[in-house]
Amino acid sequence: MQPHHFWQELLPPAPVESVAHDAAYPARLADGRRLLLPIRPLGDSGEGLASLIINQASFAVTKALAADLAARLAPLKPEIIVGLPTLGLTLAAAVAEALGHSRYVPLGNSRKFWYEDALSLPVSSVTTPGQQKRLYIDPRMLPLLEGRRVALVDDVISSGKSIVAGLSLLKHCGVRPVAIAAAMLQTSRYTEALAAFDADIAEDIHACFATPLLVRGPDRLWRPA
Repeated sequence: MQPHHFWQELLPPAPVESVAHDAAYPARLADGRRLLLPIRPLGDSGEGLASLIINQASFAVTKALAADLAARLAPLKPEIIVGLPTLGLTLAAAVAEALGHSRYVPLGNSRKFWYEDALSLPVSSVTTPGQQKRLYIDPRMLPLLEGRRVALVDDVISSGKSIVAGLSLLKHCGVRPVAIAAAMLQTSRYTEALAAFDADIAEDIHACFATPLLVRGPDRLWRPA
């Protein structure tokens, strides 16, 4: 598969043939459809991660992932969706639309002149190592959250740093989401960070699929660790 061909289509359900993978990991949705994800080696460690870059996905794939998440969230009756930057905003907008909402609340990394430093927190992520950014909420959006059932959406939950930053900022605003949603849970490393923030929050996580940490064997194939 060429690099620009990833994330462009969902493949039909098929039996699991092997746990060994060459360059792509077949993530499965609840209905059995598969999305091929490129495997990114983690330096020279012999470990790798399946990758999803949602803003490079086709509209059809984004719509399917958003519909999956909307179906999972609908029983919880969220009244407003909050999206995490940067890639989470693409998915959050689509999930809000799939739920029949007219808008959503995007958090951001860029400080507008009317923003308040008190309504921001430092944040880092796996895909931008070494880059220290801040997470902001537009103070004009706060009335949309007050007393509402909020769902926090990101594209991928990996180390847990980004989602905990989002939860912390919402907590500062007096909000505890009724749910956290993501297209992918990338390994289970996030559980420790989330448990340290809120021991009960893990019960409120919803995702289209989960992917394991992968290790490369002597045959150069990737398998779950």
